[in-house]
Formats: sequence, C-alpha cells, structure tokens
Amino acid sequence: MGIAPMLFETLSETFERLETTSSRIQMTAILTELFKKADPEDIDKVVYLLQGELWPQWKGEPEIGVGEKLLIKALSLALATPESEVEKLYKRLGDLGRAAEQLKASKKTPTGGLIAFMGGQTRKLSVSEVYNSLARVARLVGEGSRDLKIKILVSLLQDASPKEAKYIVRLVEGNLRLGVGDATIMDALAQAFGGSDAARPIVERAYNLRADLGNIAKILAKEGIEALKKISPEVGIPIRPMLAERLDNAREILEKVGGRGVAEYKYDGERAQIHKKGDTIQIFSRRLENITHQYPDVVEMARKHIKAREAIVEGEIVAIDPETGEMRPFQELMHRKRKHDVSDIAKKYPVVVKLFDALYVDGEDLTDKPFTVRREILEKIVEQGPSFSIASYMVVEDPEDLDRFFLKAIEDGCEGVVVKAIHQKAVYQAGARGWLWIKYKRDYKSEMIDSVDLVVVGAFYGRGRRAGLFGTVLLAAYDPEKDVFKTVCKVGTGFTDQDLAEMNKMLQPLIIKHRHPRVVSDIEPDVWIVPQLVMEVIGAELTLSPLHTCCKDAARQGAGISIRFPRFIRWRMDKKPEDATTEKELLEMYIRQMKKIEETEAPAP
Repeated sequence: MGIAPMLFETLSETFERLETTSSRIQMTAILTELFKKADPEDIDKVVYLLQGELWPQWKGEPEIGVGEKLLIKALSLALATPESEVEKLYKRLGDLGRAAEQLKASKKTPTGGLIAFMGGQTRKLSVSEVYNSLARVARLVGEGSRDLKIKILVSLLQDASPKEAKYIVRLVEGNLRLGVGDATIMDALAQAFGGSDAARPIVERAYNLRADLGNIAKILAKEGIEALKKISPEVGIPIRPMLAERLDNAREILEKVGGRGVAEYKYDGERAQIHKKGDTIQIFSRRLENITHQYPDVVEMARKHIKAREAIVEGEIVAIDPETGEMRPFQELMHRKRKHDVSDIAKKYPVVVKLFDALYVDGEDLTDKPFTVRREILEKIVEQGPSFSIASYMVVEDPEDLDRFFLKAIEDGCEGVVVKAIHQKAVYQAGARGWLWIKYKRDYKSEMIDSVDLVVVGAFYGRGRRAGLFGTVLLAAYDPEKDVFKTVCKVGTGFTDQDLAEMNKMLQPLIIKHRHPRVVSDIEPDVWIVPQLVMEVIGAELTLSPLHTCCKDAARQGAGISIRFPRFIRWRMDKKPEDATTEKELLEMYIRQMKKIEETEAPAP
C-alpha cells in the first residue's frame, strides 16, 4: 500500500509548530517527521511550500501575483464579511493571515452552515489541491484572469479550516515567516530517507548540482539515497555556484593554492551560468534566477560561439561603453532589468561575456575534474570573438608576478583577480566557499576600504526629516556552520532621500513581530526583518564591540566584531542572504587589520 496523499491540515500544523520554535534541532526533528508522512508523489510540493514558493525561481514561472486588495476581496467573499471589517482586523493585527484565521473561526461562510460557524470545514483539503490551485492562480493571465483568481481563492478559503486559511493567505502573500532555510530542510531529508546525518553530504551534493530541492526530495523519497549518489548536472537546471575566499597578500594567496595557480581577471559584472541544448540557451544569475530575457544578445553569442551540442559554462557578463569598448561598472547592468524594450536597451547598454569555467559538456560532468581539465575543455568548445571570450588569465607562482598581474587587472577596469588552484584536487566545489579560489581585490590594499556584503535583519525609525520612516538598519554576517545571521553593525548613513524611500518600500513586506529564528542578536531593533536583503557597506575599520554577536568571544572575551562608521554603498540584489560575507571572513579581516597596525606601530630596529 502506498502512502495516502498528505492533507493540508497536516502541513498547516507543521507550519504552526515551526513558527513557534527557534531551535534548528527541533525544526529538523519536526520536518523529519513531516517528510516521513509525505506521499513521495507530493513531497516536492511539500518542500516548495515550506520554502514559501511554488517552484524554484530559476524556472522563470510567474509568482502568485495577487495583491493585498485582491486578497482582502477574496477573504470578504469567502467569509461573507464586508471588506471594511477584514481591513479593520488586518490593521489591528498587522497580519492578514491571522485576520483570516480569526474571521474564519468566528464567521459563518456561505456554504458551511453550522460546521463553519463552529470553526470547522466542509471537506478536507490536500496539499496537492492547495498547491495546484495556487499554481493555477499564478499562471492565469489575460482578460478575466482577475475574477478567476478570486474565484479559485474563494473556493480554497471556504473549504479551509481557520488554521489552513491563515497559511493559505500567507502563502499567497509570499510571507510564510517560518525561519526554515534550505540547510535545515536538507538535514531533515537526510534523516528521513538516509537514516542519519551521514547522508547529509550526499543530499547537499545532489542539491548543489541540481538546484531544485523539491526535485531532490522526490528522487530521495521514491528511489532512495543511492539514486542521489548518481545525480549529475542537467542542462536547464542551474548548478549552485562555487564561491571564493578572500585574502590581501599575494604570497599568502599562493601558499594557500599550493604555490602555483591561475590568476584570472575579476570583472565587475554579473556572474552568469549559461546553459546550451541545441539552439536553446538559458542564462542563470548568481542567485539562480533565470535572466535569459535580459540578455538577448548574449543568447545569440552563446548559440554562435559555444560549439558543443550541450554545455553548461560560467562567466561574467560585463557592461561596456558603446563608443570606446571600455568596461563599465556593474551598476550599468541594472538597466537590463527592464521587462520591456529589451532589444533597445541591449543596444544602448552593450555587454561582453568573459567565460571562466566549464561544468558540463555533451553528457560529461566536469565538476569533479581538476580546474586544468575544465579550462582545457572550455577552450576547445568556445570559438572566441571580441564579445564572447575566455577571461584574461596567467599562470603564477611568484608573488611579484601576481602583484603585477593584479595591477594590470586594475588598470584594465577590473575589481582585481581571482587566483585558482590548479592541482589535481582542484575540483568545482558547487555551492561551497573554499581556498581553491581566492579573491584578490584592489580594496584589500588598505584597512576597511574593502566593502562587505551584509544582511538586513532589523530596522530603526528615523528622527527629524526621517521621522516615520526607517532611517537605520541592523546588519548581520552569515555563519554557514550554524545557518544563522549574526549582527555586525547599524547603518544609517550613505543613503539619499530616494534610497531611503526605496528601502522603506523594500522592508515593509519583510517585517515580522519577533526575532527571526535564524538571527542571533543582543540588540532589539524597532522592528525585526526577515533576513532576505543583502546590502554592500563600507567603513573606516573593523572594531571590537560588546553589543554585536558576530565573532563573539573569537577575538576577545565578551566582544564581537563590528564596523566603525559604516555607510551604505548599494543593494546586492544579485546575492542571496547565504552569499553574504561570512563571520569567518570578518574575523580573518580583523586579524589581518590588527597585524598591519602592529607592523606600522612597531619601533624601527
């Protein structure tokens, strides 16, 4: 006998349990229990809903696309309640999901009679039914789609229990607020289907090669852990990108990579993973979003210059001056985000592609091959031209040669270089940060001229001209070992009036009433923010702080590491929160800073 389809009631109860715990161990146990109950045919839907999504972003499928007003209207119709009453309760509670729950528990519905009055429901909803209904809502377009969306939502809400109504509303809003990260889901999948934490690396590797956690869960539930061991890259499904460490000393960098490596230009562009299957080209961002529509010119370049039938290659898309051909900064690519008149924008803001890796070619997984093999294959399958070529590089083993190449990269308009190990163990570590790749950027030549990428976890209301608006944000670094975000500093400078207005719009949908389970903070902001947005900041220097939790007790007992005089540079919409600067990186930067100060202050011999 197979497992019965999971009821949405079961998933809603799990959501509620997750919402009330801040312990990752408890979360993992709750999810393990859930996955064991799930029908293997539906477990992908369970995972997507846990992620607060209907499908991975890279699929390019639409979001649910139901605004607050439309959702209030659907609730009004489903619960036979005036819209004004729904809005009034929503304003009082600050949570439309809770408003739906309370109204559902206390109001009669048009079809529910006495059962509805008692807070019950006419029939049981399944996870699959809720998921498929929301997917229909998301995909509806054109004339009459608004009314059809309302009709589907009304039907769902009428059949839902109060608790289910709360989470259906939150799913529609895109604001589930569970605090469950991908790492915790992988922990639970390993325990549910692999028997122990020993299976965790297998699950993670599979997810790194095919960034679709729902699909990975389905393979695991239906075919077992052995099937995951055979997972290889698939064209059309993005691979989670390999990340680099950072250092500011040429000699130390070369020591880390084994004394000899390849130094590549570090371009100030948008990292892109290009997938080719016949004439079909797809382009994925660093965040694994499908950005193909933004780069019709790159699609044509890839068709022309990649000579393999199937391939997955990586590179940087770099903006150039249309008149001089000189490289332009990353910000120029923001014009490519427009959804309309893309061809005109492409002509106005042209780009070149600089490739640096090959991950899959004509049925062969290259991620477990050494860098030298991957580079050799890349050069074989790419017919280079002025706009589509391999990143400038040289083999280095002398620190002085590396420094000279570094300076040449700066002169040519790059951020610096990336030094890559070329020994036999220099594989492509999908989804991981390690010492096989090391960034050497110009900013590292002085103390805190180097910027860092931090995650917004809280906000404070401003004063004076900023009264009524958030004027300062609380920022945190990422601790990948514990899958949490630890506070580093508060930032309230560097913003223009337009920046502040945009920031307030961006933060509103991410406000929660309690500290997020993945945030470690001794500071209480005016409001807590779901850790989702990444901000690039710069400061005078790194300093010790008794208030912040990043690197707590690592440099000195009772103190964490903070940034002195931090200021806003820009939003990093191309980065996920897990791509932010890590706690370990900040500690290493602080140690290097202190070492430089000691050397500067040391008396002459």
